[in-house]
Amino acid sequence: MLSSALACTNKDTKMETYKWPAAKAPIAEIKPKQRVLHGDTVVDNYYWMIDYFKKGPESTKTIDYLNAENAYLDKMMSGTKTLQANLFKELKGRIKEKDESVPVFKNGYFYYSRTEEGKQYSKFCRKKETLDAKEEILLDIDELAKGLPYYSATGYSVSPDNKLLAYGVDQVSRRQYTILIKNLETGELLKDSIPNTEGDAVWAADNKTLFYTSKNAKTLLSEKIKKHKLGTAASRDIVVYQEKDKSNYIGVGKSKSGKYIFIYSSATLSAEERLIPADQPDAEFKVFQPRIKDVLYNVTALADKFLIVTNWNAKNFRLMECPLDKTAKENWKEVIPHRKDVLLEDVEGFKDFIVISERKNGLAQLRIRKLNGAEHYIDFGEPTYNASVGNNPEYNSEKLRYIYTSMTTPVSVYDYHMDTKEKQLMKQQVVVGGYNKAGYTTERLYATAKDGTQVPISLVYKNGLKKDGNAPLLLYAYGSYGHSMDASFSSSNLSLLNRGFVFAIAHIRGGQEMGRQWYEDGRLMKKMNTFTDFIDCGNFLIEKKYTSSAHLYAQGGSAGGLLMGAVINLAPELWHGVIAQVPFVDVVNTMLDESIPLTTNEFDEWGNPKNADAYHYMKSYSPYENIEAKHYPNMLVTTGLHDSQVQYFEPAKWVAKLRATKTDKNVLLLKTDMDFGHGGASGRFDYLKDIALNYAFLLSLENINK
Repeated sequence: MLSSALACTNKDTKMETYKWPAAKAPIAEIKPKQRVLHGDTVVDNYYWMIDYFKKGPESTKTIDYLNAENAYLDKMMSGTKTLQANLFKELKGRIKEKDESVPVFKNGYFYYSRTEEGKQYSKFCRKKETLDAKEEILLDIDELAKGLPYYSATGYSVSPDNKLLAYGVDQVSRRQYTILIKNLETGELLKDSIPNTEGDAVWAADNKTLFYTSKNAKTLLSEKIKKHKLGTAASRDIVVYQEKDKSNYIGVGKSKSGKYIFIYSSATLSAEERLIPADQPDAEFKVFQPRIKDVLYNVTALADKFLIVTNWNAKNFRLMECPLDKTAKENWKEVIPHRKDVLLEDVEGFKDFIVISERKNGLAQLRIRKLNGAEHYIDFGEPTYNASVGNNPEYNSEKLRYIYTSMTTPVSVYDYHMDTKEKQLMKQQVVVGGYNKAGYTTERLYATAKDGTQVPISLVYKNGLKKDGNAPLLLYAYGSYGHSMDASFSSSNLSLLNRGFVFAIAHIRGGQEMGRQWYEDGRLMKKMNTFTDFIDCGNFLIEKKYTSSAHLYAQGGSAGGLLMGAVINLAPELWHGVIAQVPFVDVVNTMLDESIPLTTNEFDEWGNPKNADAYHYMKSYSPYENIEAKHYPNMLVTTGLHDSQVQYFEPAKWVAKLRATKTDKNVLLLKTDMDFGHGGASGRFDYLKDIALNYAFLLSLENINK
């Protein structure tokens, strides 16, 4: 039972917070289930919550529990309803409701999407040859989504003759897409309907053959590449490739030149690609280079050769090339060598140029090279930022479309003439109501980890911050899969910054900000570095008086939610509050169950617990396994009933066990979106309600009610 006036107390600070209502938290039923593995016995009191997913006997009880938690959250946060409503209005008010993307030219048409005032979704449109031409609305998502709690359309793919549009639709939020095909001349949908796919569709040159990625209906693994002929039933589609290794993700795509169709298969540590000429859809796919243990590669087609980005004898990757007719690695010739201090991430091919995406000192770089060898880098001029190659579908272009943002610079779309170096701002995100970047400061700091490693931190705050330890600070991170969490602008964050918060991103190991080794040092048997890096960043920010433990908050989602679960076990006293979104917190049990989506794909990231060493190491940090009878910070946990990435039962079990075990009276709240999955709501405004809830939780802990 919670008291009516909670307080957060640490060794030298006491602060009264929002007056939480006296409400009784749900108590989940205990139904012990024993797990015995590698001589280790573990009792799981809440395993039964998996039953809705498994369609077991406790399905109804599971839903009842989730509904009870939602009711408890509503009661506990009832005093913030006005604040949440005002925050939602504020967040939505910064978004330009009537907006339009920068048009992209491809195969004779300018393509763009636009939104209308008051509408949740968008319209996918095009104009022929010139922007002065008549608009064609190819898909009106606002109309298609009417009356549905969730609607997602993806994978827009126009046939080479510009007459047909293939796209994927998901109405459940489980990332199982049905591919539909629209006749753009008549506006009618063809009878073709291809269920249970990734949503992608790649046209062959004949305008009647499609290649797509088919999913396993149970595990949701991408297992097969299939070929569909227009006018035939999906059940008759031909399997052109089937992946035997369950740790690999597969997909299909087309080269920018339109000459080749590629099938790619990749795991954490190895890759393999296959290809056919796009004008020979019935040809057999040829292996580009057979997979090799610990060798990754991806291929870009130019007019007269292939480019290969690979880590073959190059931890930070290098760029190679080979003839069109000799693709095995013995024919690869080095173009850009390996460098210890630079990560080579990707290459974009054009008729006369290539653009190499690199990363040095944790910052993205774009390197422009003319095919005759002359090259230069684009200068961005801020201490911490994010720059990336945008949508560049036209092979013959001399202009590069790229995206730039920083923690104080709204998302900006540039066209860059690769020969003359002229830069043209095509669009910058509009912050309705006004925004002056000069009123905010962004910094890049380095915290020293326990092993001496320098861990970058990007942060932003409103000018006038007093570094006396009294400012609230929200520290965010991800730290897995080699995904780099770059500094970028968020109009939503202004609602915190304008109320005195500092917002910081910890670029911890497990990401790839500082090169491939940064990732290698934060996975498998080195995963603990990810968690201790984050804790060390928190301690550093306290030491430098940006905040104190009475005002320090942490947030992360998915694998970043695992991070949240780990750091509250390792250093619970460091945080005043934590937000864990769709958190991957039951690591051992999930990785033991190969029927759960993504499990087998992730063995190279987390390890396979059927191996004793991997099991014991994984168990040493798995948040669910390490809950103890001690004080924990205030917590808000969110999940989605239809989540296909991290199933709802992980955060639900975690919260139930925390409730039954922890010794404090701090707030612990669980919100389950009963209509959505991993990414939350599909509408462009609905997701702001979740942000408003998160912010109201943080502001309440700071006793800020306006």
